[in-house]
Amino acid sequence: MKMPGASADVTIRRATRADIPVLGRLGALLVKAHHDFDPKRFIAATSQTSAGYGWFLGTQLEEPEVAVFVAEENGGVVGYAYVGVEDRDYMSLRGPAGVLHDVVVDPAHRARGIGRKLVDAALEFLRRRGAPQVVLSTAQQNEYAQRLFAGAGFRRTMIEMTRELDDGAR
Repeated sequence: MKMPGASADVTIRRATRADIPVLGRLGALLVKAHHDFDPKRFIAATSQTSAGYGWFLGTQLEEPEVAVFVAEENGGVVGYAYVGVEDRDYMSLRGPAGVLHDVVVDPAHRARGIGRKLVDAALEFLRRRGAPQVVLSTAQQNEYAQRLFAGAGFRRTMIEMTRELDDGAR
């Protein structure tokens, strides 16, 4: 199904080892965006973030309960989604679930339905693996992502709160 404004040339596929450098670059964009939202809460991107993020996502490519999907347009990767099936998590007070860890679209390709196509592919992967629900986290300030997820049927269920211990607050 073609999304309004989306290019007909955008395809979603599983990531391969050849995609690792661009996955790392996009992952570093995710780190930078979150740090820009709240530098006290989120780590800063460094000169090593792209390589480290790419390396990590590369370790996930062969995991049976994990998928990394890429959005490809005109032969180039313009976004990715990273999702996995996880067991019961008492710290999160939930049973087995799919966890949508990352959805990133290159800024030059946003607002064209690519993120939604990546989310849909991730949800289908989880559905086929029998995940009874899907959870995710998004930065409080990331209203664009929240609209994307709400449009895909997600609802708010938790609020993370952060406090630094070295700020002198009681």
